[in-house]
Amino acid sequence: MLFLVTVCMAFAAPSFSVSDTSIVADPIPVKKPKNIVLLIGDGMGLTQISAGLYSNNNHLNLERFPVIGLHKSYAWDDLVTDSAAGATAFASGVKTYNAAIGVDKDTMAVPTLVEILEGRGYKTGIVATCSVTHATPASFFAHAASRRLYEEIATFLPKSGVDIFVGGGKKYFNQRTIDNRNIIAELEAEGYTVNDFDAANLPEISGTSGKKFGFFTADEEPVSLLNGRDYFIPAVEITHQFLTEANENGYFLMIEGSQIDWGGHANESDYIISEMIEFDQVIGKVLDWAEKDGETLVVVTADHETGGYAINPGSTMEKIIPAFTTKSHTAALIPVFAYGPGAELFSGIFENTAIFHKILETLKDGN
Repeated sequence: MLFLVTVCMAFAAPSFSVSDTSIVADPIPVKKPKNIVLLIGDGMGLTQISAGLYSNNNHLNLERFPVIGLHKSYAWDDLVTDSAAGATAFASGVKTYNAAIGVDKDTMAVPTLVEILEGRGYKTGIVATCSVTHATPASFFAHAASRRLYEEIATFLPKSGVDIFVGGGKKYFNQRTIDNRNIIAELEAEGYTVNDFDAANLPEISGTSGKKFGFFTADEEPVSLLNGRDYFIPAVEITHQFLTEANENGYFLMIEGSQIDWGGHANESDYIISEMIEFDQVIGKVLDWAEKDGETLVVVTADHETGGYAINPGSTMEKIIPAFTTKSHTAALIPVFAYGPGAELFSGIFENTAIFHKILETLKDGN
């Protein structure tokens, strides 16, 4: 279902305007996957991957992928994208302006993969190491003119079709400043079992068959792995269990390693590396499940690179000597890794919007 976003916006006409220049080739026959897992390493460019690999005994699970491509990450209004425009490209297949959440360049709502696949009977899930209202996860279930409208974004979750979510941001649901709504109560009215960091330990919780499930890991943003965050891998395991139980139709799961990006913004190499290695451990879990069931398409990519991160001369596998060109994002091409039925569609160089279209292409009837 499309949602109409009614907003008043005052922003200058973009100084950088582009059109999607993807070349559409003849369709490639592909095997149809039952399940789709899209993993997004926010801010994860080639150097983040390289630093993680060298710091992890020269190995990452990313090396297990047979298909690798590159995507063009730019936004509609800027060569350097932000996470909102980047995630909207993945979730809805359109180039839009920086800060847009599930809307096109004219602020009109565009359908997301969660909405499309929920409408086809798939179970859907979102797991992130940021708040669930943050740019990347929000772009898969909400429609807002700006990524900073956290409380508005929260209102979309109860009727979004997301069957299970794990992430921070509880305050935007029940400690609101724009109205007196209790969005947690609204989630429960829609059939969700909602728990949080005060009520229970995530590793002890699993969803009940036939119910929806949500877990808030922090009031605002979760802490980093280096500062004690410990829920990412258990959350992915529980989510996988939830989505596969008594499920004949398949599922779509978006997993974000959010804080690789935050390490880049901070220009802290150890922060980047620790988050990168944990994200790769999650990737390994997902690959193990996909190898076992033989019917899951796994796609790993990033929205953009963050920090202009470099590994300088004098570095060793034991000690990375980093350098940075910025505390913001860069416009480098971004790697895409694919495994499973339909993976062959993800080789080559293509627009970031093509990831949305390629996922739907794999699910066409008759494949």
